[in-house]
Amino acid sequence: MKENDDDRLQRARAFDRTALAAIYDDYYPPLYRYIYRRTGNVEVAQDLTAVVFQRFLQAIQAGAGPERHLRAWLYRVAHNLVIDHYHRQQYEQYSPLNDMLVAAGDNLEQKADQALMVEQVRMALYQLTDDQQQVIMLKFLEGLSNAEVAAILDKPVGAVKSLQHRALAALQRCLIPAGEPT
Repeated sequence: MKENDDDRLQRARAFDRTALAAIYDDYYPPLYRYIYRRTGNVEVAQDLTAVVFQRFLQAIQAGAGPERHLRAWLYRVAHNLVIDHYHRQQYEQYSPLNDMLVAAGDNLEQKADQALMVEQVRMALYQLTDDQQQVIMLKFLEGLSNAEVAAILDKPVGAVKSLQHRALAALQRCLIPAGEPT
């Protein structure tokens, strides 16, 4: 039977290596994916995900950190790190076109279409407010429940539902031109 997060968190607060390792193993992949989706950069995602766990360890060492809702606490730290990253970065890095062409190989047209579609969705997401982006990514890309998203964003569930509704409507307006059938 899988141990629940509250029990594992209490053991981690006592520096139980098994509990700390289990938290890392369970949460590293989804936190990495979340940060990567927000930044689009493998190295940045790896670095920031490592910082999330560094902050977790520092917090519990200082007698602070989460008492409950470990997942929400970790995602909130990840979100704040992404925001801090963008505040420090005033430019966007692009990989050279030649690298993309070599990596695409024989399926160049398919890769190009896919890259354009991904970029279109990414640009549409950037048109949303920060809270709307968070809700869409946490709900649909990370598969979290409305209650979990509410805990991460420190908002009521009703506010999360409202943000989700407005975000999906805005995405539809961005991605499907007026007059085009849906």
